[in-house]
Amino acid sequence: MGNTADAIDCDVHPEVPNLKALMPYFEPFWRDSFVERGIPGFESNTYPPNAPLSARPDFRRKGRAAATEVKDLTTQVFDQWQARFAICNCLYGVELIFSEDMAAAVARAVNDWIAREWLDRDPRLRASIVIPTQNVELAVDEIERVAKDKRFVQVRMLSMQETPLGRRHWWPIYRAAERLGLPIGIHPGSTYRQSITSLGWPTYYVEDYTAYAQAFQSQLGSLVCEGVFAKFPGLKVVLMESGVTWLPGFLWRLSKFWRGVRAEVPWVDRSPAAIVRDHVRLTIAPFDAPPDPDVVERMVDQLGSDDILLYASDYPHWQFDGDDAIPPGVPEGLRRKILVDNALATYSRL
Repeated sequence: MGNTADAIDCDVHPEVPNLKALMPYFEPFWRDSFVERGIPGFESNTYPPNAPLSARPDFRRKGRAAATEVKDLTTQVFDQWQARFAICNCLYGVELIFSEDMAAAVARAVNDWIAREWLDRDPRLRASIVIPTQNVELAVDEIERVAKDKRFVQVRMLSMQETPLGRRHWWPIYRAAERLGLPIGIHPGSTYRQSITSLGWPTYYVEDYTAYAQAFQSQLGSLVCEGVFAKFPGLKVVLMESGVTWLPGFLWRLSKFWRGVRAEVPWVDRSPAAIVRDHVRLTIAPFDAPPDPDVVERMVDQLGSDDILLYASDYPHWQFDGDDAIPPGVPEGLRRKILVDNALATYSRL
């Protein structure tokens, strides 16, 4: 992997072991409600616990799930990869809940759990704010509450919500994030209220997981075409686990057709490719390119910017083997930017 000392890991995943772990962080009403109603928890379906993709074999721990204790992350991220900071993105299934009030209570508990059980135990940890996207007003309230803790550096949303993320009913979230200096981090995940593909429901998990690249393309088009970046010029968006190789072709296609129909979206006042390069960042796990250094170098060049890529281990998910998280072929002069400088430019709270 080479020298990664001082690197900033922009995507690690602490796991809520069970609902019991969150109980101390609920108000009495919700503690009693979960017990009386026998609600087992809200585990996300994005990463089935026993699926090989959900945790590398060397990250699994006998008798418990991977990434449920700080000491594991300390050993496997800070010691093994020498990261300077790591940003925790908890994927507990808050967005799966139908009740707006319950979703807000669970999001609050998750954020308080992350602060006490993770951030308090290692000063190198940072975190994203989990929000109840079922209700935008409650989501903004949670952003403003948690943002007082400067260790929270981002707002996390899922790539498959019930409506495209550029739609204007989401804008209060972006307004709060921009005002507080918080990027919007979009991570694979779904509310599963509708099919994750444009064709209907797939049969197999491999189809589900692969379809997320399509979701990220659709969300990026929505954010640009609906005018989010024109309305919030200080906003940054980080696409986590989206892959990378789809971006040049998508930007070429979006920019090409924008030239023919741009009268429809007058607020898109320059090429979508230029807008994305100014406002959007992608983590490099998974780096979905062939293992050919020449191909990787050409692909990185096609991104058209040295500022787009952010380092991420995606711990504990199985997105790469061994320790070589920076793929061969990335130009040597770009390594420092991917590992450190681009994250510092993206996350003002670091």
